[in-house]
Amino acid sequence: MDRSFDDLVAEAEAAPVDGWDFSWLAGRATEQRPSWGYQRLMSRRLAGASAALDIQTGGGEVLAGATAFPPTMVATESWPPNLAKATLLLHPRGVVVVADPDEPPLPFADAAFDLVTSRHPATVWWTEIARVLRPGGTYFAQHVGPATVFELVEYFLGTQPEARRKRHPEDESAAAEAAGLRVVDLRSERLRMEFFDIRAVVWFLRKVIWTVPGFTVDGHRDRLRELHERIRRDGAFVAHSSRTLIEARKGA
Repeated sequence: MDRSFDDLVAEAEAAPVDGWDFSWLAGRATEQRPSWGYQRLMSRRLAGASAALDIQTGGGEVLAGATAFPPTMVATESWPPNLAKATLLLHPRGVVVVADPDEPPLPFADAAFDLVTSRHPATVWWTEIARVLRPGGTYFAQHVGPATVFELVEYFLGTQPEARRKRHPEDESAAAEAAGLRVVDLRSERLRMEFFDIRAVVWFLRKVIWTVPGFTVDGHRDRLRELHERIRRDGAFVAHSSRTLIEARKGA
């Protein structure tokens, strides 16, 4: 028997959204992964570094997947629930977790690190990344690309033609170069996502808060109910994410 709209929404509203773990969506939604395997590549670079910084580490889940850390390993995060999770997860492995508001300046000296990493940073301050890197140092990251989940964004907000260009790989590469970094690898992929019921949509929008800014169930109940009926009638709601892999070096 199909569960009611109200029952599904209530379950999604009650589920925790702290950290950067998406396992709650197992069986409720799927997202294709990029072919390059960011965590594996990041781990390889960390193993060869002497001092590294992971920016906007979330709950530390991605960084914790590294097999080895350099002698100096620091992570930053701004959201208090994520700070607590990252501290519990990373401190036992010798990683220092620093509270940082995700605004310039980064709380570190010039040329403090030979590697800076980040997975899905909400903001990218290229001049600060360049400042804290040593000459010859590397920024290695996976960014959210343009028009990510825009099928869902535009379902709730209407067409967003200007926003579709944001985070374009060519623009990010140009910004990195302008900050004094040389881009040595730039890849992008567009990947399929499926939301199998309205629970997955509600939970995703609660967790990834910049998808539909100001989202609340009460404020969007009518559109949510329409989407619930659409999924029941037509099957999974299909969207697409964009991912960019970027590697940039400071100096020659």
